[in-house]
Amino acid sequence: MMIEIRIHGRGGQGAVVASELLASAFAREGKFVQAFPSFGPERRSAPLASYMRADDKPIRLRCEIYKPDYVLVLDPSLISCVNVSSGIKEGGWIIINGRKTLRSLKFDHKYQIALVDASAIAASHGLGRTSPIVNTAILGAFAKVTGLVKIDSVIESIRESATNNVEGNIAAARESYKQAR
Repeated sequence: MMIEIRIHGRGGQGAVVASELLASAFAREGKFVQAFPSFGPERRSAPLASYMRADDKPIRLRCEIYKPDYVLVLDPSLISCVNVSSGIKEGGWIIINGRKTLRSLKFDHKYQIALVDASAIAASHGLGRTSPIVNTAILGAFAKVTGLVKIDSVIESIRESATNNVEGNIAAARESYKQAR
């Protein structure tokens, strides 16, 4: 069965790299994958979405994801300006970088919500110069919450592809795997 994931972030937060790393992790586990971005105004801090599909058989679909099974939100401020829950399938998950409580989030009950303070985790591991780069931390939370991909596959993808602070990225993924709620 095909799994479709939409990742919301802002330019410079690593949403595009997150979709590529997640695709690589699924591919390590024998899945067919696609990862691709969708940009609006291409500038730092502008909202953007990135997409990823995984399936047991070749994927022939070539379009944006309008009805995702999972949504990852790298920047919680996007919740007030982008409909991050748009089209999410019933029973799906939204995994949010944030410190709020689950009760404080006003989302429909047709899907589930998980939180991880990916910003604090990323900052504690030196990821980002002026603001935390949370992509690898959110992927650790995704692995924990969904059980669809092993944390070891995520870590191997980070080890193979990360260009800066590889050990910090790995530590952030592991820590968020433990802390996701």
